[in-house]
Amino acid sequence: MKFGVVTFPGSNCDHDMLYVLREKLNQEAVSLWHKDTDLQGCDFIILPGGFSYGDYLRSGAIARFSPIMEEVIKFAKHGGKVLGICNGFQILCETGLLPGALLHNENRLFICENQFIKPASNKSLLTKNASLDTSYKIPIAHAEGKYFINDEGLKDLKENNQILFYYCDENSEVTSEHNPNGSVQNIAGVQNKNGNVMGMMPHPERACDDVLSNTDGAVFLEALIGDAELA
Repeated sequence: MKFGVVTFPGSNCDHDMLYVLREKLNQEAVSLWHKDTDLQGCDFIILPGGFSYGDYLRSGAIARFSPIMEEVIKFAKHGGKVLGICNGFQILCETGLLPGALLHNENRLFICENQFIKPASNKSLLTKNASLDTSYKIPIAHAEGKYFINDEGLKDLKENNQILFYYCDENSEVTSEHNPNGSVQNIAGVQNKNGNVMGMMPHPERACDDVLSNTDGAVFLEALIGDAELA
């Protein structure tokens, strides 16, 4: 399987993702520059975390108009698999490939810490191998991570199994006390109705190496390998 990791001006997690894909998961992975218009035959596109274009105007709002994104949008609309992490999630919401929006954190501060999350279901390429009764410790690092969607949109997310993750405590309890940014109903990630476009604020690529004393993120990225189908 060939992965493409897009680099925008201000990306800072692209090399982390390339390292995990190549060195930990033994996958072919190439870097795609934001001005490119060729996806190089990749089977899976990843939009990494960072601060594309300095987060000017609104996080992800400028990156959405990068030349590479025209191709990513076409790729996704034809069933191509796309994952956006943190800033990548923000970009996917800006394109309309994912529903909702990422707003400023409730406390108006940048948050950088380990956070527990739990899968909402196994009906996703990301979560199909994960335990629904387990909390996974995954780092977060964002200032605009408060997921918002209106009541009608939230109803659709639930009816179509589009919620990927909830913020929770170490015992998998979803509570307001363990909602780091004020996201509606503790939502930490969503997917589109077809399940081929996914976004999450936490950084699984930062939790895939023994040297970091945390490999909780591996179960999600490993699930992307191969001709995976929805559970």
